[in-house]
Amino acid sequence: MSFLARLAAGAITLFARFITAVRAVWDGIEPVPRQRIYFANHVSHGDFILLWAVLPPRLREQTRPVAGADYWLKSSIRRFIGRDVFNAVLIDRDRKTRADDPIKQMADALDGGASLIIFPEGTRNETDNPLLPFKSGIFHLAKQRPDIDLVPVWIANLNRVMPKGEFVPIPLICTVTFGAPLRVESDETKDVFVKRARDALLSTSETVEGNA
Repeated sequence: MSFLARLAAGAITLFARFITAVRAVWDGIEPVPRQRIYFANHVSHGDFILLWAVLPPRLREQTRPVAGADYWLKSSIRRFIGRDVFNAVLIDRDRKTRADDPIKQMADALDGGASLIIFPEGTRNETDNPLLPFKSGIFHLAKQRPDIDLVPVWIANLNRVMPKGEFVPIPLICTVTFGAPLRVESDETKDVFVKRARDALLSTSETVEGNA
């Protein structure tokens, strides 16, 4: 990471912590330097920033968010933040123009020693439901690298900090809760695993409500 990117990363982390007073809750898992796939709910473009910001420095340095190339390559400043600051794995979400297989991109990043932040809903949840249906990518990634823990992460209140259509964040306490890890079973079907992963994330959200 260049000096400028490192400076920007520090500034973004401090800003995110200042605005949200974010608190990390490690429930059933410890913040140890181990390779993981963090999968989280998705309500804002700031989700991965907040998750990334609460990780201890050693974990943060090895963790790469998976994000849409269409958004993070849209302007020079977004490109700098996405590529240089966060070293994001940028996915082309348009099947018609896609040149690279997203699962292979993520598997290659894991093979390079990175941990990942993914959003199985595939898009921001702007409904009243706690979660959108999960896409199948989380299953295919888990099958590709079955020895890596998948950790459910519930991000609470960020949609209230940055409501849709607003450009000035509203200071509000947020929590990022890390639940117990899971792995795909050798004989587990796609539908069964996707439901189990989704239930694990919803269970992590209930932990947040129980501690509120």
